[in-house]
Amino acid sequence: MAREKIQIRKIDNATARQVTFSKRRRGLFKKAEELSVLCDADVALIIFSSTGKLFEYSSSRSFFSAASLSFLTVYVLKEFMGFWVGEAEDKIYIYIESFSELS
Repeated sequence: MAREKIQIRKIDNATARQVTFSKRRRGLFKKAEELSVLCDADVALIIFSSTGKLFEYSSSRSFFSAASLSFLTVYVLKEFMGFWVGEAEDKIYIYIESFSELS
């Protein structure tokens, strides 16, 4: 028996939307890890929630650290897309500052 196909559109119920986001985020991270292991690929994944919270995955510490992923995200959004991502901007600056202090 096949699963029922869902219509892709915004979920109106905030609680259901958050639960779906969490489950799908974990699924994406799992798929990224599987791709990295199966294909010996370096994988980096950056996700911003609707509240501006930053989630990131990197297949290896040497490939991207949390700070460099955050910096890369800010750079791409600012330089190539010409905008900042609301509240996530402050959080990214915290990552960048902590990374700068370590260097």
